[in-house]
Amino acid sequence: MSSTRVAARAGLQPSDARKGWLRSSTIWWCYLFMVPALILSALFTFYPMVMSWWFSFLDWNGFTQRGDFIGLANYWELLRDQQFWNAFGRSMLFVLVGTPVRVLLALLIAILLNNQMLKLAPVFRTFIFIPVVTTAAVVGVVMSFMLGSYQGPVNQVLMALHLVDAPVKFLSDPQVALWTILSVHVWKSTGQTMIYWLAALQTVPVTYYEAAKVDGAGAFRLIRHITWPILMPFAIVIIVLTVQSDLHTFALVQAMTEGGPYFSTQVMEVYIYQTAFAAGSSESGNAGMARLGYASAAGCFFGLATLVIALAQAWAFRKVNQVRGQLRESGDS
Repeated sequence: MSSTRVAARAGLQPSDARKGWLRSSTIWWCYLFMVPALILSALFTFYPMVMSWWFSFLDWNGFTQRGDFIGLANYWELLRDQQFWNAFGRSMLFVLVGTPVRVLLALLIAILLNNQMLKLAPVFRTFIFIPVVTTAAVVGVVMSFMLGSYQGPVNQVLMALHLVDAPVKFLSDPQVALWTILSVHVWKSTGQTMIYWLAALQTVPVTYYEAAKVDGAGAFRLIRHITWPILMPFAIVIIVLTVQSDLHTFALVQAMTEGGPYFSTQVMEVYIYQTAFAAGSSESGNAGMARLGYASAAGCFFGLATLVIALAQAWAFRKVNQVRGQLRESGDS
């Protein structure tokens, strides 16, 4: 009887040939569904990247049929262009200042909102995330109105409370404008980083906290010995994503100041746009001259710099993980 049942069950199992066909068919269907995404990526990502590299070797304004091949002349000019380096430095400022503030502030907010005792956590989470889903151009226009030097509500409130004697020139003072935009960017983007941290916090087992509390651990020890060690692998990804976000602030800057006043808020993306399409005057004396080839060289340089930053982050985090692994092994031994 048992041998009959085994034979019957064996008969119900698909043959090896049928298994191979099903596996092959599934793989081909996966490739088929990937084709539209690959086509769109090729048209709107890879093709523009390749053409940007080619344009960077041309003296071309983008309006004539062809440009003159000048080799690396655009790149040599970049190295001597002070306006380019000023814009590059401002973009790096967004990373060096904005990224730590966003990561730490978002982590603090996420820990608070992850508390099961906070009944209104979903409401607070929604309010904090609203600026993220709001278009950067809309945020820029609204903030430009609110931070206006004379009619802006922020200045009116500050003067009504006698906190300032004269309106603060948030966007018209070259010494203040960049920090104002940086603050708005941090406010708008922190909610996105907060969501990353909240997702990471969901992976921490509640039983770990309960066991530690039974042993008398306080809030600080819970975060230090349970939360943070588990979040470390997620922190690597979150920091990389935050850095990439802080490097791309074109829409907000363009909507609020268009790189002014006096180029004081001209970050790399705004510099590339204005150089390519002659959207404004230039510190280097190329006023009104569209230089798509030169702008392409600046874009390629900025892309390489972004890649170097990403690789440096990956290398640093790999070293940190190696050190942590060695310390863990030495502690176990």
